Amino acid sequence: MSGFDERLALLKQEIVIQGRRVLDLCTTAVDCFFDGDAEKAKCVVAGDAEIDRADVDIERASVPLLALGQTKEHSIRSVLTIVKVNNELERIADAGVCIAERVLEPARFSEQVPAVFRVMSNSVLGMLRDATRSLEREDADLARQVLLFDDTLTQFKRQILMEAEEAVARGTFSAGFAFRLMAVTKSVERMGDHATNICEQVIYLRSGLIVRHRPEGWSEPTAPETKVVS
Repeated sequence: MSGFDERLALLKQEIVIQGRRVLDLCTTAVDCFFDGDAEKAKCVVAGDAEIDRADVDIERASVPLLALGQTKEHSIRSVLTIVKVNNELERIADAGVCIAERVLEPARFSEQVPAVFRVMSNSVLGMLRDATRSLEREDADLARQVLLFDDTLTQFKRQILMEAEEAVARGTFSAGFAFRLMAVTKSVERMGDHATNICEQVIYLRSGLIVRHRPEGWSEPTAPETKVVS
């Protein structure tokens, strides 16, 4: 194994570990909101520092690999994919922190979080788990399965927002709780969006082809209009 391949293998291991670290943080973030647990929320906020450090370390380790003169297209795509996925993971963690910060706000509410929020959140956590697995295995088929769930995620969000509006109108939700629920739901949606971005990169890594998002839903990979530079 060449020096480049050894360094790339270590870097890939680090990005997979980062993916698991982000998944753990986001799982705790969802739990702390659902349970109203301020101690868990504090753990999420504190845990973001480790993710930020790893984010910087991965980026710093990635850039020099591009200067080693590799000509293999897959090798170049591998480094580019790690850089892009690293950025997506950091943004997912930020969304988790946003959820935890909502829990730490001074206002307290007695309303129960709708069950559909748990369903949506668990679905997004599953998307993130599978996105990380697809990267680890370079599994484009698994990546496509995650992409296909994007429309369902949008439906969950709409249902939550609709139910919140109706609950406010009935007087069973306070306006403050409804606004908090909407903000957290949007953060969960962002997690899902970034997870799908990771899956796009996995497909690109395997094939060099680009997945385009169209109004009617996710398309199959299509060749770019201009040839990918190798």
